[in-house]
Amino acid sequence: MSWGTELWDQFDSLDKHTQWGIDFLERYAKFVKERIEIEQNYAKQLRNLVKKYCPKRSSKDEEPRFTSCIAFFNILNELNDYAGQREVVAEEMAHRVYGELMRYAHDLKTERKMHLQEGRKAQQYLDMCWKQMDNSKKKFERECREAEKAQQSYERLDNDTNATKADVEKQLQEMDERRTIKLSECYRGFADSERKVIPIISKCLEGMILAAKSVDERRDSQMVVDSFKSGFEPPGDFPFEDYSQHIYRTVSDGTISASKQESGKVDAKTTVGKAKGKLWLFGKKPKGPALEDFSHLPPEQRRKKLQQRIDELNRELQKESDQKEALNKMKDVYEKNPQMGDPGSLQPKLAETMNNIDRLRMEIHKNEAWLSEVEGKTGGRGDRRHSSDINHLVTQGRESPEGSYTDDANQEVRGPPQQHGHHNEFDDEFEDDDPLPAIGHCKAIYPFDGHNEGTLAMKEGEVLYIIEEDKGDGWTRARRQNGEEGYVPTSYIDVTLEKNSKGS
Repeated sequence: MSWGTELWDQFDSLDKHTQWGIDFLERYAKFVKERIEIEQNYAKQLRNLVKKYCPKRSSKDEEPRFTSCIAFFNILNELNDYAGQREVVAEEMAHRVYGELMRYAHDLKTERKMHLQEGRKAQQYLDMCWKQMDNSKKKFERECREAEKAQQSYERLDNDTNATKADVEKQLQEMDERRTIKLSECYRGFADSERKVIPIISKCLEGMILAAKSVDERRDSQMVVDSFKSGFEPPGDFPFEDYSQHIYRTVSDGTISASKQESGKVDAKTTVGKAKGKLWLFGKKPKGPALEDFSHLPPEQRRKKLQQRIDELNRELQKESDQKEALNKMKDVYEKNPQMGDPGSLQPKLAETMNNIDRLRMEIHKNEAWLSEVEGKTGGRGDRRHSSDINHLVTQGRESPEGSYTDDANQEVRGPPQQHGHHNEFDDEFEDDDPLPAIGHCKAIYPFDGHNEGTLAMKEGEVLYIIEEDKGDGWTRARRQNGEEGYVPTSYIDVTLEKNSKGS
């Protein structure tokens, strides 16, 4: 089978067929180019998606701790790797398929153009021969010999031109067959470029599955408990006393007993109603400024904060101690070798370092005192407060200067308690003005400004009388010698109680 013999008269058809083959090759190259753009856009969108949902870690406190968060971040990492593999597919297609197709199409166009030019020259030469044959025929009658020579010449030229055109068509056949082979190779490369990355993509997907399986809901729940545990004991049963059996209707509504009974009845309901919506444990937390000793926090959280601060202060103290040691060594070197420096120039830095060390030690001592107070109160706080306040749950609440209020004896308050007990109009008229007797004395370890209502300001080293012990809320009621009374923080004073003391 040869195009030169079987298609010797279909030169125009072969011209159109070879042009169609090159157009088809360029169309497939365009398809590969669009597939590459799709892969690149897909990879870019995947990376933007990963970047969008990756956390911006501005500090170590925001690092993920929950296994669900860690699994999600692992999935994002695997998805980022998956996007990289899609980019590898696009690069492989661009290098092996698209680039090769474009180069090969250019070569085919050049070769086809050369072959067509040779074919057109042969066709022109054949046309010229046909014209010579016509002229020879016209001269046949006149010059037979010349006609015979012309016929011989025609036959020779016809055979030669046919041979030349057959060679051209054979070359066109070889070119088209090479084009078909190249397309077959590109088909295989198109599939191989993606088949190579399938194992890596499978590993990425397996990593996503492993990350999903690593989610531990119980561990996350335990981390929530450890993060937000307050240390408070759950509230006990709310005591209830039936007052209806003590209420009797009287004929006269103007008697003192009826007024006192009616007033007590209304105040009890009002007190319970107010307390019902102000429970700290199950309601909203009282708002207030953050205190230096973290006394506004629940015991467990306060203990964690104090321990964290002590660790930070110890690290700073170690740095200052190391710096002091280095300065002393440098000072010894300067004293032994004066040409290296002046020892007196290091004295201000040494003094500053010593002041920092003393300050840090005082801070550590103060925070350790608060920590020991918290650890000492955690175990017995509920028992102390329950024994003193259990009989006043219904008719008496406790209120702090910041406005925190609770009717549960086991709840922590943020400020000193106020003496707002339940009383009626007759209690105001017959109130006893005698001061409470002193049960001991105390000495202020730290100064206290006492800005809040109901507190008592004191200076460091000042001696005060104790008229009411700490009920477990961190406040002690004290009195100055001039008779001024108020609450002071128990952790700020050194208390000395007097046994069997009836007065100051």
